[in-house]
Amino acid sequence: MLLANLIAFALFGMDKRRARLGLRRLSERMLLLWVLAGGSAGALAGRRFFHHKTRKQPFSTLLWLIVAAQATSVAIWAML
Repeated sequence: MLLANLIAFALFGMDKRRARLGLRRLSERMLLLWVLAGGSAGALAGRRFFHHKTRKQPFSTLLWLIVAAQATSVAIWAML
C-alpha cells in the first residue's frame, strides 16, 4: 500500500506539472485507478500539496466515494 500511495502522490504532481507546461495530461481514469488500488492517502496528500484537481467534478466526488468505501472496508475489517 505504501507503494500505491507514493505512486498516487507522484502522479498528482506529474499531472499538475504537465498541466502547467501545456503538455498532454494524465487521464483522470488512471489517477482514480491508483486511488482505487490503495493510493487514497497519497492522492489526498498530492491533491493538497500540489493544489491539483481540487474543484474538478465529477473527479472530486468519485475520489471521495472511493476514500469512503475504503475507510468503511477498513473499519469493518477492524471490527472482525
